[in-house]
Amino acid sequence: MLVLGVDPGSVVTGFGIVEKKNRTLRCVDAGVIRASGTRPFYERIHAIYRSMMDIMSRHQPQEMAIEDVFFAKNPKSALKIGQARGAVLVAAVECGVAVHEYAATEIKQSVVGYGRATKEQVRSMVRVILHLDFQPKLDTSDALAAAVCHLNWTRYDTKGRALP
Repeated sequence: MLVLGVDPGSVVTGFGIVEKKNRTLRCVDAGVIRASGTRPFYERIHAIYRSMMDIMSRHQPQEMAIEDVFFAKNPKSALKIGQARGAVLVAAVECGVAVHEYAATEIKQSVVGYGRATKEQVRSMVRVILHLDFQPKLDTSDALAAAVCHLNWTRYDTKGRALP
């Protein structure tokens, strides 16, 4: 089973492709999509959408895990993150990738064992779980954590399809 994890942002969107084979998790690809803050916002959203389409076309994940909507102190920032998230969701629908949403606390609980873990703690555990020999950016490790969370919570049949 191949799962795409995404940590959406209007300037930096993290992504991570994780494969599960025989109870073993492996990072296939990971990184960030950078949309320059100097570009108009609508161009940044389009760049995120196009990059996600490319990643999904290249790797063909069966499923995607993304952080669920949250409430932020700054409504303008929350709105922009929501729009970036929307671009990712539209790309997933166009590519036929099943979408699964998790609260940030669920993702942290699944990876670290504590729902209020710091980004650095999440990154450390992602490195251990996936046996990474590099230090991923925080946005990348958050995306990988979403994929790991999904793979930890989901059961699959022998053909790699999620069971209800």
